[in-house]
Amino acid sequence: MAKKWTASIKQLKPDAKFNSKLVQKFINTLLWKGKKSVAQKIFYDAMSIVERQVKDVKPLEVFEAAVNNVKPYIEVRSKRVGGASYQVPMPVNSKRQQSLAFRWIIASARGKKGKPMSARLASELIDAYNKQGGAVTTRENIHKMAEANKAFAHFAW
Repeated sequence: MAKKWTASIKQLKPDAKFNSKLVQKFINTLLWKGKKSVAQKIFYDAMSIVERQVKDVKPLEVFEAAVNNVKPYIEVRSKRVGGASYQVPMPVNSKRQQSLAFRWIIASARGKKGKPMSARLASELIDAYNKQGGAVTTRENIHKMAEANKAFAHFAW
């Protein structure tokens, strides 16, 4: 089976405003139907909202801390043993940690209704920075599931 091609962080060019490859990768994850300029506007507007609401910390540091607070360290994967399927806890590699964190932050922001996407994204980033909100809850649920199924850890081979 051929491996699906994904852009590595090495090939990515840093974004224009913050000169960060992490921001560029997040913008690429945020974009919808190939409209990168819309995704950039949403992200930069969200960062300006974060800058206004969190006075003592730079918005890029808030973003990086939010992503780090959402990254999962362990997850459960289904493993078929005999006739039964077990939820086996396994460590998550760093690329998958980052992509899951991005996905959960964006999904949580899209799940909120009633405000523009930039405001929803800003509030989710601030919540993740403060270790609360939907994305952090998702991470905690994954960790709880892994903890509950640690009896099946010996099936991880």
